[in-house]
Amino acid sequence: MSEQSCIFCSIIKGDIPSAKVYEDEHVYAFLDLSQVTKGHTLLIPKKHEQDIFHLEPETASRLFQAAPVVAKALDRAFVPAGLNVLNNNKEAAGQSVFHYHLHLIPRYDQSDGFQPTWVEHGGDYSQEELQQLAAEAASYI
Repeated sequence: MSEQSCIFCSIIKGDIPSAKVYEDEHVYAFLDLSQVTKGHTLLIPKKHEQDIFHLEPETASRLFQAAPVVAKALDRAFVPAGLNVLNNNKEAAGQSVFHYHLHLIPRYDQSDGFQPTWVEHGGDYSQEELQQLAAEAASYI
């Protein structure tokens, strides 16, 4: 997806309206239209970068410096019981807008409409297999 056809880039430019929560020189935070829970906010870099695999370290640094600022504002405003920080990368992982973004999802109780679930497979791996997997991943750093 090019910057010209990116909905988030259009929001940053002001071509598409948004409910702004926070903005600085490098990042922009606004309420997600889906409002999975009250206060569900998207935090995006102003620089168009597709996903975590394309994210420059400087962009990531600026984004994650702003994340606690926005999270604390949501905590004060909505007094949730907790907060999920969620990020999907590539279509197979559920990414639907190909401009890197973090979902900040306030959590209120088990009936708030958001239920992140997964099946744990920890018992399927021995300590030796886990060490092998870690070594394989580390070999690319």
